[in-house]
Amino acid sequence: MWLIIKILRIFPPEIAHKISLTLLFCIHRLGLLNIFKNEKQSETIEFLGLRFKNTLGTAAGLDKNGDYINCLGALGFGFLEVGTITPRAQAGNKKPRVFRLSKDKGVINRLGFNNKGIDHLVTNLKRHKYDGVIGVNIGANKSSHGKKRIEDYIECIRKVYKYTDYITVNISSPNTKNLRNLQNSKNIDKLFVALENEIHTLKIDKPIFIKISPDESLDTIKYIINKVQNSKITGMIATNTTTDKSTLKEEKYSDYEGGLSGEPLREKSNNLISEIRRVSEEIPLIGVGGVMSQKDYKEKLDLGANLVQIYTGFIVEGPGLIHRIINK
Repeated sequence: MWLIIKILRIFPPEIAHKISLTLLFCIHRLGLLNIFKNEKQSETIEFLGLRFKNTLGTAAGLDKNGDYINCLGALGFGFLEVGTITPRAQAGNKKPRVFRLSKDKGVINRLGFNNKGIDHLVTNLKRHKYDGVIGVNIGANKSSHGKKRIEDYIECIRKVYKYTDYITVNISSPNTKNLRNLQNSKNIDKLFVALENEIHTLKIDKPIFIKISPDESLDTIKYIINKVQNSKITGMIATNTTTDKSTLKEEKYSDYEGGLSGEPLREKSNNLISEIRRVSEEIPLIGVGGVMSQKDYKEKLDLGANLVQIYTGFIVEGPGLIHRIINK
């Protein structure tokens, strides 16, 4: 496995990502994924009325379009989150837009919600064979502004809610211009009104999470927590990538635009999880950011996360990391 990972690192990160998922897909089709499957089955976890195979899942971005649900599900994850998906297909930002930071065990991406559109994802959700929990992470198209940006989230909810177990509203990606402005009090009030109206109209009884940035002020975070606690929104996902690159060992990347993930994100993510738990012991919370080992995974649970997601750690360490986390 390490040989494969080393070979993949020869390629640009975005191409390597595509190759690795395609390889995983082919291995699964050949029935050979058992070499990665966990020998020990964890006890299922009941959370928000859903039964999770374990508390480790994929973060959004790994499988943007739901093209790899079956093969990722076969690796032993407790749940999968696909997306971020937007109403209309879009190419995302100009390439190159993904950068490996080997010394920092991190990744900078400025992908910009590149995806095939909500209709493509729904088709995949209708035909997959994975028997675990699936969440869908939704976003707004780059071309949408003002009121239309909120309407994009509503359109995605209308099309996907019947085919997913939960929904994540992504208002914290740094790679769509001004998207993070949805986290300020004026805009998030408008967003929550629209979301709650749709939940009521469609009689949605599935969990809906808000995914937040690690770069917001504590006042903003407290405001969002209060909004969630006093609304039909279920919980929070902490956190998205950070734009803070001040701690990087590879200084040449310190002025690169985009979101930073992996090991450099861990402390920021953990600090925010702790803050959310300090304000509210009850709010449903999924922790993500900087999970590179079993220790990192356990730390997020110990800080109060109900579930944990992984992305960069999986890319850096390979499928064996899932085995090491779940089987300890």
